[in-house]
Amino acid sequence: MNQAVLILIKPDGLKKSLTGNILTRLSETKLEIVAAKMARVSRELAMEHYKQLQDKPFFEELVKYLRGELHDRMKVMALVYWGKDAIKKCRDLAGATNPEEADPTSIRGSYGRITTTGVYENVIHVSSNESEAAREIKLWFGPDEIIVDMYPMKEIVEKDCKKNVWA
Repeated sequence: MNQAVLILIKPDGLKKSLTGNILTRLSETKLEIVAAKMARVSRELAMEHYKQLQDKPFFEELVKYLRGELHDRMKVMALVYWGKDAIKKCRDLAGATNPEEADPTSIRGSYGRITTTGVYENVIHVSSNESEAAREIKLWFGPDEIIVDMYPMKEIVEKDCKKNVWA
Protein backbone atom coordinates (compact mmCIF):
# COMPACT_ATOMS: atom_id res chain seq x y z
CA MET A 1 0.00 0.00 0.00
CA ASN A 2 1.23 3.47 -0.85
CA GLN A 3 2.29 5.86 1.90
CA ALA A 4 3.04 9.55 1.93
CA VAL A 5 5.91 11.15 3.84
CA LEU A 6 6.83 14.79 4.39
CA ILE A 7 10.44 15.70 3.73
CA LEU A 8 11.84 19.09 4.70
CA ILE A 9 15.27 20.18 3.55
CA LYS A 10 16.05 22.46 6.46
CA PRO A 11 17.72 25.89 6.34
CA ASP A 12 21.20 24.51 7.06
CA GLY A 13 20.85 22.11 4.11
CA LEU A 14 19.87 25.03 1.87
CA LYS A 15 22.66 27.26 3.15
CA LYS A 16 25.23 24.52 2.45
CA SER A 17 23.78 24.01 -1.08
CA LEU A 18 22.94 20.37 -0.32
CA THR A 19 19.54 20.31 -2.04
CA GLY A 20 20.78 18.46 -5.12
CA ASN A 21 22.80 15.98 -3.07
CA ILE A 22 19.82 15.24 -0.80
CA LEU A 23 17.38 14.85 -3.69
CA THR A 24 19.83 12.55 -5.46
CA ARG A 25 20.07 10.37 -2.35
CA LEU A 26 16.26 10.34 -1.95
CA SER A 27 15.91 9.22 -5.58
CA GLU A 28 17.38 5.89 -4.45
CA THR A 29 14.00 5.15 -2.86
CA LYS A 30 12.31 5.00 -6.30
CA LEU A 31 9.39 6.94 -4.75
CA GLU A 32 7.37 9.59 -6.57
CA ILE A 33 7.50 13.27 -5.61
CA VAL A 34 3.85 14.36 -5.50
CA ALA A 35 4.34 17.86 -4.04
CA ALA A 36 7.24 20.27 -3.73
CA LYS A 37 7.74 23.92 -2.84
CA MET A 38 9.99 26.44 -1.21
CA ALA A 39 8.36 27.84 1.91
CA ARG A 40 8.98 30.66 4.33
CA VAL A 41 8.44 29.29 7.81
CA SER A 42 6.40 31.44 10.16
CA ARG A 43 6.82 31.10 13.88
CA GLU A 44 3.30 29.64 14.06
CA LEU A 45 4.08 27.01 11.42
CA ALA A 46 7.33 25.99 13.13
CA MET A 47 5.60 25.76 16.52
CA GLU A 48 2.77 23.67 15.08
CA HIS A 49 5.19 21.44 13.19
CA TYR A 50 7.09 20.62 16.40
CA LYS A 51 4.09 20.79 18.78
CA GLN A 52 4.75 17.29 20.14
CA LEU A 53 8.06 18.63 21.51
CA GLN A 54 6.72 21.86 23.04
CA ASP A 55 7.49 20.70 26.60
CA LYS A 56 11.14 19.98 25.82
CA PRO A 57 13.84 22.46 26.92
CA PHE A 58 15.15 22.68 23.33
CA PHE A 59 11.76 23.56 21.78
CA GLU A 60 12.52 27.26 21.24
CA GLU A 61 15.85 26.38 19.62
CA LEU A 62 14.05 23.97 17.25
CA VAL A 63 11.59 26.68 16.24
CA LYS A 64 14.42 29.13 15.51
CA TYR A 65 16.30 26.43 13.59
CA LEU A 66 13.35 25.49 11.37
CA ARG A 67 12.55 29.17 10.73
CA GLY A 68 16.13 29.71 9.54
CA GLU A 69 17.02 32.21 12.26
CA LEU A 70 20.23 30.30 13.04
CA HIS A 71 21.42 30.17 9.41
CA ASP A 72 20.18 33.37 7.78
CA ARG A 73 18.08 31.24 5.41
CA MET A 74 14.43 31.95 6.19
CA LYS A 75 13.09 29.08 4.09
CA VAL A 76 12.88 25.33 3.67
CA MET A 77 12.18 23.03 0.75
CA ALA A 78 9.08 20.96 1.50
CA LEU A 79 8.35 17.78 -0.44
CA VAL A 80 5.88 14.92 -0.28
CA TYR A 81 7.17 11.55 -1.41
CA TRP A 82 4.64 8.84 -2.25
CA GLY A 83 4.91 5.09 -2.71
CA LYS A 84 5.35 1.71 -1.06
CA ASP A 85 6.94 1.93 2.41
CA ALA A 86 7.76 5.62 1.83
CA ILE A 87 8.30 6.44 5.51
CA LYS A 88 10.71 3.59 6.22
CA LYS A 89 12.64 4.09 2.98
CA CYS A 90 13.11 7.82 3.58
CA ARG A 91 13.89 7.47 7.29
CA ASP A 92 16.47 4.78 6.57
CA LEU A 93 18.19 7.05 4.04
CA ALA A 94 18.01 10.06 6.37
CA GLY A 95 19.67 8.27 9.29
CA ALA A 96 19.48 8.94 13.03
CA THR A 97 18.35 12.39 14.19
CA ASN A 98 21.65 12.90 16.00
CA PRO A 99 24.19 13.30 13.17
CA GLU A 100 26.96 11.78 15.32
CA GLU A 101 24.88 8.62 15.79
CA ALA A 102 23.77 8.45 12.16
CA ASP A 103 25.32 5.93 9.80
CA PRO A 104 28.10 7.80 7.96
CA THR A 105 26.53 6.85 4.61
CA SER A 106 23.13 8.33 5.57
CA ILE A 107 22.10 11.88 4.68
CA ARG A 108 22.46 13.09 8.27
CA GLY A 109 25.67 11.13 8.76
CA SER A 110 27.14 12.68 5.61
CA TYR A 111 25.96 16.27 5.98
CA GLY A 112 24.79 16.84 9.55
CA ARG A 113 26.72 18.13 12.55
CA ILE A 114 26.25 19.22 16.14
CA THR A 115 27.26 22.82 16.73
CA THR A 116 29.42 23.92 19.64
CA THR A 117 26.21 25.20 21.28
CA GLY A 118 24.68 21.72 21.01
CA VAL A 119 22.24 22.36 18.15
CA TYR A 120 21.66 19.33 15.91
CA GLU A 121 22.06 20.52 12.34
CA ASN A 122 20.67 17.45 10.65
CA VAL A 123 19.70 19.06 7.29
CA ILE A 124 16.50 17.04 6.76
CA HIS A 125 13.18 16.25 8.41
CA VAL A 126 11.32 13.01 7.63
CA SER A 127 7.89 12.18 9.08
CA SER A 128 8.16 9.49 11.76
CA ASN A 129 4.95 7.52 11.12
CA GLU A 130 1.73 7.58 9.08
CA SER A 131 -0.30 9.71 11.50
CA GLU A 132 2.51 12.27 11.83
CA ALA A 133 2.96 12.28 8.06
CA ALA A 134 -0.73 13.05 7.55
CA ARG A 135 -0.67 15.83 10.16
CA GLU A 136 2.52 17.35 8.77
CA ILE A 137 1.53 17.13 5.10
CA LYS A 138 -1.81 18.84 5.82
CA LEU A 139 0.10 21.52 7.73
CA TRP A 140 2.55 22.27 4.91
CA PHE A 141 0.40 21.64 1.80
CA GLY A 142 -3.15 22.29 0.66
CA PRO A 143 -5.06 19.62 -1.32
CA ASP A 144 -4.53 21.48 -4.60
CA GLU A 145 -0.74 21.45 -4.15
CA ILE A 146 -0.51 17.64 -4.15
CA ILE A 147 -0.93 15.73 -7.42
CA VAL A 148 -2.54 12.60 -5.91
CA ASP A 149 -5.66 12.36 -3.77
CA MET A 150 -4.24 10.95 -0.56
CA TYR A 151 -6.59 12.32 2.10
CA PRO A 152 -10.30 13.13 2.12
CA MET A 153 -11.08 16.70 1.12
CA LYS A 154 -14.05 18.93 0.55
CA GLU A 155 -14.79 21.81 -1.74
CA ILE A 156 -15.80 25.10 -0.21
CA VAL A 157 -16.86 28.44 -1.66
CA GLU A 158 -15.60 31.51 0.12
CA LYS A 159 -16.87 35.01 -0.39
CA ASP A 160 -14.71 38.05 0.29
CA CYS A 161 -11.57 35.94 0.11
CA LYS A 162 -8.51 37.98 -0.79
CA LYS A 163 -5.61 36.37 -2.57
CA ASN A 164 -2.59 37.48 -4.53
CA VAL A 165 -2.62 36.98 -8.28
CA TRP A 166 -0.03 37.83 -10.90
CA ALA A 167 -0.31 41.44 -12.15
